[in-house]
Amino acid sequence: MQHNKQATQPTHIGLILDGNRRWAKAQGLSTLDGHRKGYANLKTIAKHALKLEGLRYLTVFVFSTENWKRSEEEVGYLMDLALWVANNEVKELHKENIRVRFLGTKDKLDKKLLDAIEKAEELTINNTAGTVGLCFNYGGQQEITEAVRQANEAGEDMRALEPATLEKYLYAPDIPPVDMIIRTSGEQRISNFMLWRAAYAELYFADKHWPDFDTDDFDAAIEDYKNRQRRFGQ
Repeated sequence: MQHNKQATQPTHIGLILDGNRRWAKAQGLSTLDGHRKGYANLKTIAKHALKLEGLRYLTVFVFSTENWKRSEEEVGYLMDLALWVANNEVKELHKENIRVRFLGTKDKLDKKLLDAIEKAEELTINNTAGTVGLCFNYGGQQEITEAVRQANEAGEDMRALEPATLEKYLYAPDIPPVDMIIRTSGEQRISNFMLWRAAYAELYFADKHWPDFDTDDFDAAIEDYKNRQRRFGQ
């Protein structure tokens, strides 16, 4: 690993899509309308992002393990949306040669959704135009906890456990560390997102709610990244 280097084009961007509900309220719309608009914008940003030279991974926080606390109607809608994405929208990404990976715990997800997620990943497994990671039913602490448990069950020497060994048991271990996390809607925290992979991530906070965050805003974040010095603790 090179240290204290000038940042160039990022390889992996993480997105925290914040502000769908606040956007909807400001527009006089329902919470579900905000999520619909937010998802439509995610499709636009994802396709744009993975056409940029050097950017190979876009990982998105779409539903956290804490989001189960929301209303039954909202959670139900988001579960239905995830099922729709896995069964239908992934086919559109497949046509564009984009691979899809789901990151998260299987706890509380019904079999129909789990089967759809498995089929979506199998459909796109050999695609090479870039990878969209969907953090669904995801929590960074949960990911690390499950990785430790699986390492133990696999017979790893827990007293001599090294980071490189534990990484093998993370969700979608082929996805590399995050170079930059972008969070919208003015909040300035990472909210349990990609805790392991974000160890040295650059952070970028935008005031716009996610549905209003467009491709020009995304490009501005990339340009900001290029002007930073990445120090990696040095």
